[in-house]
Amino acid sequence: MNFLDLILLALSLAMDCFSVSIVSGAILRSWQGGVVWRISLLFGFFQALMPLIGWTAVIHFAASLSVYGHWIAFVMLLFIGGRMIIESLRADEDAISFHPHHLRTQLLLAVATSIDALAVGVSMAVTGYTSLQQLWWPLTVIGIVSLLMSLVGHRLGVSFGKSIVRRIRPELIGGIILVLLGVKILLFH
Repeated sequence: MNFLDLILLALSLAMDCFSVSIVSGAILRSWQGGVVWRISLLFGFFQALMPLIGWTAVIHFAASLSVYGHWIAFVMLLFIGGRMIIESLRADEDAISFHPHHLRTQLLLAVATSIDALAVGVSMAVTGYTSLQQLWWPLTVIGIVSLLMSLVGHRLGVSFGKSIVRRIRPELIGGIILVLLGVKILLFH
């Protein structure tokens, strides 16, 4: 795989991270460096880890991953997005439990947005990547691009969140986006 193809692959994998980071930034409404960096690092880590897991598991679990992976991502995103939508419709702002600064929420989002990267690992195994030595560069690029796209998404989300906070609840938009991401994964798997 040449460098341009690798960057395009990494960008395509990072788009879900980017979208979710925009929503997270809009909910945070301010640049909270520790929170943003932790989310971005988790997104980058899981985007790089999932292809490794897919590559490793291809011999034993290839059929199961291709059959159930997209369903797992769909259910996770539907659950998180659905909760965000329901809670955004409540009148009491303190009742909203989707908080991007919670580690549990960050982990769920990082895993849910990276499950489709399992297929990349499977395809790497099928297309001739036979050793971990061959994988370190693509996985590093995927992780770094995902981290950077997440940081940019958060910055845009903070700006976006400040402008819409008086008119619309970002949690509602975020919930809708997460549900749509889940449906996209389900439909285009």
